[in-house]
Amino acid sequence: MSAEAPEAPPDALPRPVKTAGGFRNPGRHEDRTWFDVLRWKISERAARWPRHAPVASIVAPAAPAAGLAATWIGHASFLVRSPERSWLIDPVWSARVGPFGRFGPRRVQPPALDFASLPRIDAVWLSHDHYDHCDLPTLRRVAREHPQSRLLTPLGHEDLARRAGFGPARHAALDWWDRIELAPGFNLTATPARHWGNRLSGRRNQRLWGGWHLAAPDAALFFSGDTAFDAEMFAAVRRELGAPDLALLPIGAYAPRWFMREQHCDPEEAVAIFRLLGARRALGMHWGAFPFTDEPRDEPPARLAAAARAAGLAPDRFAAPPPGATLSAIRGADSGG
Repeated sequence: MSAEAPEAPPDALPRPVKTAGGFRNPGRHEDRTWFDVLRWKISERAARWPRHAPVASIVAPAAPAAGLAATWIGHASFLVRSPERSWLIDPVWSARVGPFGRFGPRRVQPPALDFASLPRIDAVWLSHDHYDHCDLPTLRRVAREHPQSRLLTPLGHEDLARRAGFGPARHAALDWWDRIELAPGFNLTATPARHWGNRLSGRRNQRLWGGWHLAAPDAALFFSGDTAFDAEMFAAVRRELGAPDLALLPIGAYAPRWFMREQHCDPEEAVAIFRLLGARRALGMHWGAFPFTDEPRDEPPARLAAAARAAGLAPDRFAAPPPGATLSAIRGADSGG
């Protein structure tokens, strides 16, 4: 399983800017400072979240008979299955996300999926190094209990892979538009996202960020990762890789807009991304689990529903079901879940 670049890519493809100071988004790049964080905390008022939001814990559903199926574990974590393969995206089972597992936001909604019920995991797809996506305690558990699994990341994550228990033979790092064959007929491509990278270990933006597109024999699935709105990026994904049968798109952690606009899309922008992708169906993720930002906990799905109606979408085209929901993707057929 080795990564390869797409054949003769056109120059128009969005690509990360690589500098001595790290990666930067193409066209424009905005890094927030501690002064910005202080301004946010002084000038804005966060909505009050509940201390606990119950969720019905489930065991991993059976593999689909055909196509792909994505089970939303919560936040940005998914179990993706084909009839014979299983993968995890940004798995986080920890109660807190932050340095040493003792700092950072406390989880309000527990994972919907029982970790012990996971099927054999063939690989983990990681979008970037932020603590709510790259959770080392969870990754260590995957590495230990699923020794056949591989870790697939954007560029620059070698140190975190080793710390998580994925040595060089079990880790592959991809640039945007690089492709890796997971199994015969299953091609995973690293895709662009407008975001940034940072954690306590390492300097800001030393590790690349991005999303993932899986092309299977009878379905295609797209996971955006964390991203701000960028028309060029998502139009390029559709142009180069085709319209996905199922898209997993973020709809939360967007307030206040002056601070979050260049790193997280809001629900209305998520609908615009959905339309740029030409997706058959989408699931709204990245909300409800961790109180990172100022919007009320239940606002993202309500705004998504209103934005989808305004765009003329049927209610099931782009929705935000509760964690534990499974959506299927089969090319040329309606999705269900």
